[in-house]
Amino acid sequence: MFWVPLLLLACAVAALSCGRLCLAAVHAAAAEAKGPRPARRLTLYEAAFLSGGPTRVADVALVSMARRRRLLLAHTGWATVVDPVGGDEVERSVLGAIGPGGQSRIPPVRRATATADAVRALADRLVAAGLAVPDGSWSGIAGAARQVRAAAVAVAALGVVATLLPGQGQGQDGDVPVAVWFALPLFLTLSCLAIARFEVPVSRWASPAGQRLLGALPSRDDLTAVAVRGVRALSDPALRAALSHRDPNLDGYRTAYDRDR
Repeated sequence: MFWVPLLLLACAVAALSCGRLCLAAVHAAAAEAKGPRPARRLTLYEAAFLSGGPTRVADVALVSMARRRRLLLAHTGWATVVDPVGGDEVERSVLGAIGPGGQSRIPPVRRATATADAVRALADRLVAAGLAVPDGSWSGIAGAARQVRAAAVAVAALGVVATLLPGQGQGQDGDVPVAVWFALPLFLTLSCLAIARFEVPVSRWASPAGQRLLGALPSRDDLTAVAVRGVRALSDPALRAALSHRDPNLDGYRTAYDRDR
Protein backbone atom coordinates (compact mmCIF):
# COMPACT_ATOMS: atom_id res chain seq x y z
CA MET A 1 0.00 0.00 0.00
CA PHE A 2 3.01 2.30 -0.07
CA TRP A 3 1.99 3.27 -3.59
CA VAL A 4 -1.26 4.91 -2.46
CA PRO A 5 0.39 8.21 -1.30
CA LEU A 6 2.20 8.36 -4.64
CA LEU A 7 -1.12 7.86 -6.44
CA LEU A 8 -2.76 10.62 -4.39
CA LEU A 9 0.14 12.94 -5.20
CA ALA A 10 -0.14 12.11 -8.92
CA CYS A 11 -3.89 12.79 -8.88
CA ALA A 12 -3.41 16.11 -7.08
CA VAL A 13 -0.71 17.25 -9.52
CA ALA A 14 -2.83 16.28 -12.52
CA ALA A 15 -6.01 17.89 -11.18
CA LEU A 16 -4.34 21.17 -10.21
CA SER A 17 -2.50 21.60 -13.49
CA CYS A 18 -5.53 20.71 -15.62
CA GLY A 19 -7.68 23.04 -13.55
CA ARG A 20 -5.27 25.91 -14.15
CA LEU A 21 -5.31 25.29 -17.90
CA CYS A 22 -9.12 25.20 -17.94
CA LEU A 23 -9.32 28.49 -16.03
CA ALA A 24 -6.83 30.14 -18.40
CA ALA A 25 -8.87 28.92 -21.38
CA VAL A 26 -12.09 30.24 -19.82
CA HIS A 27 -10.54 33.67 -19.24
CA ALA A 28 -9.28 33.79 -22.83
CA ALA A 29 -12.71 32.80 -24.15
CA ALA A 30 -14.37 35.45 -21.97
CA ALA A 31 -12.07 38.13 -23.39
CA GLU A 32 -12.93 36.99 -26.92
CA ALA A 33 -16.69 37.02 -26.24
CA LYS A 34 -16.93 40.58 -24.91
CA GLY A 35 -19.00 41.59 -27.88
CA PRO A 36 -19.19 41.68 -31.67
CA ARG A 37 -16.68 43.87 -33.43
CA PRO A 38 -17.14 45.57 -36.77
CA ALA A 39 -15.60 43.94 -39.83
CA ARG A 40 -12.45 45.61 -41.05
CA ARG A 41 -9.43 45.15 -43.26
CA LEU A 42 -6.01 44.71 -41.79
CA THR A 43 -3.16 47.01 -42.72
CA LEU A 44 0.18 45.45 -43.59
CA TYR A 45 1.65 46.41 -40.22
CA GLU A 46 -1.36 44.93 -38.42
CA ALA A 47 -1.12 41.71 -40.41
CA ALA A 48 2.60 41.55 -39.69
CA PHE A 49 2.09 41.97 -35.95
CA LEU A 50 -0.69 39.39 -35.77
CA SER A 51 1.39 36.92 -37.77
CA GLY A 52 4.83 37.35 -36.26
CA GLY A 53 4.84 40.04 -33.61
CA PRO A 54 6.93 43.23 -33.37
CA THR A 55 9.94 41.89 -35.26
CA ARG A 56 7.74 41.05 -38.25
CA VAL A 57 6.53 44.67 -38.27
CA ALA A 58 10.15 45.82 -38.44
CA ASP A 59 10.80 43.41 -41.33
CA VAL A 60 7.84 44.77 -43.30
CA ALA A 61 9.02 48.35 -42.77
CA LEU A 62 12.55 47.49 -43.90
CA VAL A 63 11.36 45.65 -47.01
CA SER A 64 8.91 48.43 -47.88
CA MET A 65 11.60 51.10 -47.56
CA ALA A 66 14.05 49.04 -49.61
CA ARG A 67 11.46 48.54 -52.36
CA ARG A 68 10.89 52.30 -52.56
CA ARG A 69 14.64 52.99 -52.57
CA ARG A 70 14.58 54.75 -49.22
CA LEU A 71 17.01 52.20 -47.83
CA LEU A 72 19.72 50.04 -49.28
CA LEU A 73 19.83 46.62 -47.61
CA ALA A 74 23.09 44.86 -48.42
CA HIS A 75 23.42 41.08 -48.41
CA THR A 76 26.27 41.58 -45.91
CA GLY A 77 23.74 42.73 -43.32
CA TRP A 78 24.09 46.52 -43.50
CA ALA A 79 21.32 49.10 -43.93
CA THR A 80 22.13 52.46 -45.58
CA VAL A 81 19.75 55.41 -45.63
CA VAL A 82 18.99 56.87 -49.06
CA ASP A 83 15.95 59.01 -48.23
CA PRO A 84 15.98 60.27 -44.60
CA VAL A 85 12.24 61.05 -44.59
CA GLY A 86 10.00 58.32 -43.16
CA GLY A 87 6.57 57.74 -44.60
CA ASP A 88 4.98 56.76 -41.28
CA GLU A 89 5.81 56.34 -37.61
CA VAL A 90 7.31 52.87 -38.03
CA GLU A 91 9.57 54.03 -40.87
CA ARG A 92 10.65 56.99 -38.76
CA SER A 93 11.49 54.50 -36.00
CA VAL A 94 13.66 52.58 -38.48
CA LEU A 95 15.50 55.77 -39.44
CA GLY A 96 15.96 56.68 -35.79
CA ALA A 97 17.35 53.20 -35.09
CA ILE A 98 19.88 53.56 -37.91
CA GLY A 99 21.04 56.84 -36.43
CA PRO A 100 22.45 60.10 -37.80
CA GLY A 101 25.34 58.31 -39.48
CA GLY A 102 22.93 56.88 -42.03
CA GLN A 103 24.30 53.35 -41.82
CA SER A 104 23.94 50.50 -39.36
CA ARG A 105 23.86 46.74 -39.16
CA ILE A 106 20.37 45.34 -39.75
CA PRO A 107 19.92 43.16 -36.61
CA PRO A 108 20.21 46.10 -34.16
CA VAL A 109 17.86 48.14 -36.34
CA ARG A 110 15.27 45.36 -36.28
CA ARG A 111 15.51 45.03 -32.51
CA ALA A 112 15.24 48.78 -31.90
CA THR A 113 12.31 49.15 -34.30
CA ALA A 114 10.46 46.21 -32.74
CA THR A 115 10.59 47.90 -29.33
CA ALA A 116 9.82 51.41 -30.57
CA ASP A 117 6.83 53.40 -29.34
CA ALA A 118 5.14 53.17 -32.75
CA VAL A 119 5.06 49.37 -32.62
CA ARG A 120 3.92 49.38 -29.00
CA ALA A 121 1.06 51.71 -29.94
CA LEU A 122 0.13 49.37 -32.81
CA ALA A 123 0.05 46.43 -30.41
CA ASP A 124 -2.13 48.35 -27.95
CA ARG A 125 -4.61 49.22 -30.70
CA LEU A 126 -4.87 45.62 -31.82
CA VAL A 127 -5.39 44.39 -28.27
CA ALA A 128 -8.07 47.04 -27.69
CA ALA A 129 -9.82 45.93 -30.90
CA GLY A 130 -9.78 42.30 -29.73
CA LEU A 131 -7.53 41.19 -32.60
CA ALA A 132 -4.32 40.57 -30.65
CA VAL A 133 -3.71 38.40 -27.62
CA PRO A 134 -2.85 40.39 -24.48
CA ASP A 135 0.46 39.40 -22.96
CA GLY A 136 -1.21 38.25 -19.76
CA SER A 137 -3.65 35.93 -21.56
CA TRP A 138 -0.98 34.29 -23.65
CA SER A 139 1.43 33.83 -20.75
CA GLY A 140 -1.40 32.35 -18.68
CA ILE A 141 -2.36 29.77 -21.30
CA ALA A 142 1.24 28.96 -22.24
CA GLY A 143 2.30 28.64 -18.61
CA ALA A 144 -0.69 26.43 -17.80
CA ALA A 145 0.04 24.19 -20.79
CA ARG A 146 3.66 23.83 -19.69
CA GLN A 147 2.47 22.92 -16.21
CA VAL A 148 0.16 20.22 -17.58
CA ARG A 149 3.01 18.77 -19.66
CA ALA A 150 5.23 18.73 -16.57
CA ALA A 151 2.41 17.10 -14.61
CA ALA A 152 2.12 14.33 -17.23
CA VAL A 153 5.84 13.61 -16.88
CA ALA A 154 5.58 13.67 -13.09
CA VAL A 155 2.62 11.29 -13.09
CA ALA A 156 4.47 8.87 -15.35
CA ALA A 157 7.55 9.05 -13.12
CA LEU A 158 5.50 8.46 -9.98
CA GLY A 159 3.83 5.48 -11.65
CA VAL A 160 7.21 3.97 -12.51
CA VAL A 161 8.44 4.47 -8.94
CA ALA A 162 5.27 2.90 -7.53
CA THR A 163 5.51 -0.18 -9.74
CA LEU A 164 9.18 -0.65 -8.85
CA LEU A 165 8.58 -0.63 -5.11
CA PRO A 166 9.09 -4.11 -3.61
CA GLY A 167 5.83 -6.06 -3.59
CA GLN A 168 3.85 -3.22 -5.23
CA GLY A 169 3.35 -4.69 -8.66
CA GLN A 170 -0.32 -5.43 -7.92
CA GLY A 171 -3.16 -3.42 -6.42
CA GLN A 172 -4.72 -4.04 -3.04
CA ASP A 173 -6.92 -6.91 -4.21
CA GLY A 174 -4.13 -8.52 -6.19
CA ASP A 175 -6.01 -8.17 -9.48
CA VAL A 176 -5.52 -4.59 -10.68
CA PRO A 177 -1.92 -3.60 -11.45
CA VAL A 178 -0.66 -0.46 -9.78
CA ALA A 179 0.21 1.02 -13.17
CA VAL A 180 -3.47 1.02 -14.12
CA TRP A 181 -4.30 3.38 -11.26
CA PHE A 182 -1.61 5.79 -12.41
CA ALA A 183 -2.94 5.57 -15.95
CA LEU A 184 -6.03 7.50 -14.83
CA PRO A 185 -4.30 10.81 -13.90
CA LEU A 186 -1.96 10.34 -16.87
CA PHE A 187 -4.97 10.03 -19.18
CA LEU A 188 -6.45 13.18 -17.60
CA THR A 189 -3.36 15.27 -18.35
CA LEU A 190 -2.88 13.94 -21.86
CA SER A 191 -6.54 14.36 -22.79
CA CYS A 192 -6.52 17.91 -21.38
CA LEU A 193 -3.52 18.75 -23.55
CA ALA A 194 -5.19 17.18 -26.59
CA ILE A 195 -8.39 19.19 -26.08
CA ALA A 196 -6.44 22.39 -25.51
CA ARG A 197 -4.50 21.76 -28.71
CA PHE A 198 -7.68 22.06 -30.77
CA GLU A 199 -9.91 24.27 -28.64
CA VAL A 200 -7.59 26.86 -27.09
CA PRO A 201 -6.07 29.55 -29.33
CA VAL A 202 -2.41 28.68 -29.81
CA SER A 203 -1.30 31.80 -31.69
CA ARG A 204 1.19 33.89 -29.75
CA TRP A 205 -0.03 37.13 -31.29
CA ALA A 206 -3.46 36.88 -32.94
CA SER A 207 -6.73 36.25 -31.14
CA PRO A 208 -9.35 34.05 -32.88
CA ALA A 209 -10.88 37.20 -34.39
CA GLY A 210 -7.43 38.29 -35.58
CA GLN A 211 -6.77 34.85 -37.05
CA ARG A 212 -10.02 35.04 -39.01
CA LEU A 213 -9.01 38.39 -40.50
CA LEU A 214 -5.59 37.00 -41.36
CA GLY A 215 -7.24 34.09 -43.14
CA ALA A 216 -9.26 36.51 -45.26
CA LEU A 217 -6.24 38.66 -46.14
CA PRO A 218 -5.56 38.50 -49.90
CA SER A 219 -1.98 37.71 -50.85
CA ARG A 220 -1.36 40.57 -53.26
CA ASP A 221 2.42 40.87 -53.42
CA ASP A 222 5.73 40.09 -51.76
CA LEU A 223 5.13 42.66 -49.04
CA THR A 224 1.91 40.96 -47.98
CA ALA A 225 3.68 37.61 -48.08
CA VAL A 226 6.42 38.97 -45.80
CA ALA A 227 3.79 40.29 -43.38
CA VAL A 228 2.08 36.89 -43.17
CA ARG A 229 4.90 34.37 -43.63
CA GLY A 230 8.06 36.29 -42.82
CA VAL A 231 11.34 36.96 -44.60
CA ARG A 232 11.44 33.47 -46.10
CA ALA A 233 8.58 34.49 -48.40
CA LEU A 234 10.73 37.08 -50.22
CA SER A 235 11.30 36.29 -53.87
CA ASP A 236 14.33 38.62 -54.02
CA PRO A 237 17.36 36.57 -52.90
CA ALA A 238 19.41 39.69 -52.12
CA LEU A 239 16.78 41.08 -49.76
CA ARG A 240 16.25 37.67 -48.20
CA ALA A 241 20.00 37.36 -47.60
CA ALA A 242 20.18 40.85 -46.11
CA LEU A 243 17.37 40.24 -43.61
CA SER A 244 18.55 36.72 -42.82
CA HIS A 245 22.16 37.79 -42.24
CA ARG A 246 23.68 36.91 -38.88
CA ASP A 247 26.61 38.96 -37.68
CA PRO A 248 29.28 36.75 -36.05
CA ASN A 249 30.25 39.61 -33.74
CA LEU A 250 26.66 40.06 -32.59
CA ASP A 251 26.09 36.32 -32.17
CA GLY A 252 29.23 35.76 -30.14
CA TYR A 253 30.97 33.53 -32.66
CA ARG A 254 33.92 35.90 -33.16
CA THR A 255 34.65 35.91 -29.45
CA ALA A 256 34.63 32.12 -29.34
CA TYR A 257 36.79 31.96 -32.47
CA ASP A 258 39.41 34.34 -31.03
CA ARG A 259 39.44 32.39 -27.76
CA ASP A 260 40.02 29.08 -29.55
CA ARG A 261 42.94 30.56 -31.47
